[in-house]
Amino acid sequence: MINLIGTYECKADAKGRLMIPSAIKKQLLPILQDGFVLKRSVFQPCLELYPMSEWNVMMQSINKLNRFKKKNNDFIRRFTAGVKVVELDASGRLLIPKDLSVFSGITKNVVVSSNVNIIEFWDKDKYETAIDDAAGDFADLAEEVMGGGDDGVDLS
Repeated sequence: MINLIGTYECKADAKGRLMIPSAIKKQLLPILQDGFVLKRSVFQPCLELYPMSEWNVMMQSINKLNRFKKKNNDFIRRFTAGVKVVELDASGRLLIPKDLSVFSGITKNVVVSSNVNIIEFWDKDKYETAIDDAAGDFADLAEEVMGGGDDGVDLS
């Protein structure tokens, strides 16, 4: 499993290509040749870039769902809507397909943010809003999720 680190700002060009920040690219070097999957986020108006190895792990879990249950089929369809296999070009740029650009609102100013084993691409203004909106509740959320016991992670 890969653990990515960092948040960076960059710009998309008129064709929807963005240069992956060098610090992120260095972290991806061991898996760069395997390619990536770019998809819509489930919870936020951003895009998620999965290294192919991470995507395959996710698909193993999804493939275990019983497709004879309507809600499972509906979930799979929505989860994989707009999914694209992508690669960096020779210049280290990633092309954001038009439909995913429209979904995320990414036009020019982009935030590239690590999220443990995936990378998120955000429109800069939407990223700032999402961070600001979550700031007030973060202490409570951190206690609930990481505080141990009651379904939280036990860090001891």
